Amino acid sequence: MRRPVALRLQAALGTLALAAAAGVVLTMPETATAAAGGATGYATQNGGTTGGAGGETVRATTGTAIHEALCGRAGSSTPITIEVEGTINHGNTSKVSGDSCNTAADRIELKQVSNITIVGVGNGAVFDQLGIHIRESSNIVIQNVTVRNVKKSGSPTSNGGDAIGMESDVRNVWVDHATLEASGGESEGYDGLFDMKDNTQYVTLSYSVLRNSGRGGLIGSSESDTSNGYVTFHHNLYENIDSRAPLLRGGTAHMYNNHYVSLNKSGINSRAGAKAKVDNNYFEDSKDVLGTFYTDAAGSWQVSGNVFDNVTWSEPGEDNNPAGPDPRSNTTVSIPYSYSLDDASCVPSVVSGTAGANKGLKVSDGSCTPQSPDPTDPTDPDPTDPTDPDPTDPPSGTNLSVGAGSDGSSKASGTSYGNVRDGDLGTYWSPAGTTGSISVKWSSATTVGKINIREAAGSEGAVGSYRVVNHDTGAVLASGSGAGVIGFSPVSLEKITFEITGASGTPRIAEFETYAG
Repeated sequence: MRRPVALRLQAALGTLALAAAAGVVLTMPETATAAAGGATGYATQNGGTTGGAGGETVRATTGTAIHEALCGRAGSSTPITIEVEGTINHGNTSKVSGDSCNTAADRIELKQVSNITIVGVGNGAVFDQLGIHIRESSNIVIQNVTVRNVKKSGSPTSNGGDAIGMESDVRNVWVDHATLEASGGESEGYDGLFDMKDNTQYVTLSYSVLRNSGRGGLIGSSESDTSNGYVTFHHNLYENIDSRAPLLRGGTAHMYNNHYVSLNKSGINSRAGAKAKVDNNYFEDSKDVLGTFYTDAAGSWQVSGNVFDNVTWSEPGEDNNPAGPDPRSNTTVSIPYSYSLDDASCVPSVVSGTAGANKGLKVSDGSCTPQSPDPTDPTDPDPTDPTDPDPTDPPSGTNLSVGAGSDGSSKASGTSYGNVRDGDLGTYWSPAGTTGSISVKWSSATTVGKINIREAAGSEGAVGSYRVVNHDTGAVLASGSGAGVIGFSPVSLEKITFEITGASGTPRIAEFETYAG
């Protein structure tokens, strides 16, 4: 017999408590810094989901800074990417006012806004007891973040107890490589991990982990709230969830290549006319993983290619219609987008290697093998293409950085952005922490096809992972690790950015040289 969620957490929480008491710092691996490969599933429909692509990129280490970034835009639809690092909580989150925002003090509020990306960078972004609320908004990307222990009762409370909640005319949201977790069920003060209601449509949840909660999430807040739908769930891990994985009230949802482990009471609950397409998932050590439960308002499902490993089924009843023990389709669902299915037998290993925050944004292409994301914009030339400039060739010609301008995300005391373009290897720029970005900019478009990052003496090797970004468009021109010469297909731009996303120690950039090719 399975124990309640809260009891099964005690061992893990005890381990964390011992680590904290001993002064141990539990760190997360370095991660990529932007959405790679673009949205998938239903988030690609209705015009697509691109978030803040093409807009300004800012760094935030507090909830207040996130709200300030939203409020500092020219308008409520001005694109912006907010790179978040560190722990965001009630202590560092306050309401900020402005014409381009509508924020709150007890949650991250995305209300009446559009064209926004929130992405975890560096050592990770953790929203601790602080939920993310999306209301009357569109074109939102949330990627590579952890949201944990958001409560609707007890103290502190946030977002009605939802880790991520969407309501009231929300359109086109892509949540990717996220970790959403609680520490129990409703009796412990928690609600849903991923909720959609009151006319929320065109949403994708991909490569994410949902765990240790009484409720995984819902589509529709009541049997009459059936205006939601067109939601895709793929390559997610649902683990130690009592029910709602998810609960669908009306609408259409597509679940493929998810791994469900320890669904303790019920899983995919299709009701009130909802349709669920359930393809190549792996259900393990669970009960009533698919059907209509706790109501006589039936939903339907189309099933194919799923694995049911140690799944038990209850007897049918007036308010209980399990799909098993031999699940059969009772509807058909037409899917408007393309997708590649992994075989269900390899889903546990693929999801284990890709799902959740701080996994390097790895994805699957249907080959049953986790793949590193393509760091380039699909419309840009591949910097590894043999027709591109050889990045090992020494740069030649004029260093375009001399006489240009420069700025960055932050600077350590005693350093300057201008030190990277003064031709003096004895001066340098350092970020305020171990990661950050430095840019070279011109007053008019300049063609750049190669850069040379020179580290100051004594700090060689400090630069770890990096991205080279066309700041004008947000396109990634190159990525890799280590300083030195970096080549890519020549591009005309006014500002080019070198983002340090991983480092050993504090980087010291003596020169950021730029060349036409």
